[in-house]
Amino acid sequence: MSGHSKWSQIKRQKGIADQKRGLIFSKLSRLITVAVKDGGGIGDPDKNVRLRLAVTQAKAENMPRENIERAIEKGKGGGADSLKEVVYEGFGPAGGSILIVATTDNSNRSHAEIKTALEKNGGKMGNINSVAYNFQKCGRIELSKSAVDESKAFEIGEQFSILDLEEDEESFILYIPFEKIGEVREYDVEIYYRPLTVVPLAQESHEKVSRLLDVLEDLDDVAKVYTNYA
Repeated sequence: MSGHSKWSQIKRQKGIADQKRGLIFSKLSRLITVAVKDGGGIGDPDKNVRLRLAVTQAKAENMPRENIERAIEKGKGGGADSLKEVVYEGFGPAGGSILIVATTDNSNRSHAEIKTALEKNGGKMGNINSVAYNFQKCGRIELSKSAVDESKAFEIGEQFSILDLEEDEESFILYIPFEKIGEVREYDVEIYYRPLTVVPLAQESHEKVSRLLDVLEDLDDVAKVYTNYA
């Protein structure tokens, strides 16, 4: 019986993992499709910067090539006419600001789902530019400290008119102007909304904020969530 119980647990965990993987692939497919659609139907990553970034992200998640190609073809055809990127704004617990980037074919549905998720978890929906003014759209490059030192990181950043450099225990993080993203070839770069000011987060609020962010990120239409929590 114990063996049966253990196998049931393994199957359940695998099911959750597969479900999570499917959700990630679905989100990435939408990003790829929107990149092609908004890029005038250009399905060549070398000629469509936003598509190149989306495909790089998909490959990093081990998304099958046929899934990538299918998403590209959808963007080139007529199946993506109603799919678009929408940025929603909100407030989280403890005074934090939240930007939610969604890829959706129904902005009313997305708005309702995001609003519900915020309100059920201590946040609330914001109006246009209620928090967006506090975020800078830019490029983000993460460099492993095992590959480069601080001097080399600055040198790389200067190639792309670096806005700022941060570091953690394992990486140097470069922020570059949004218009410079297309020039980055040798390194992985992502579109990023960087907070211009941050708010401290008390220990007792960590769990509540983490739960809200998890709920938002698990919504089908949500591609990325950005906050200004320190």
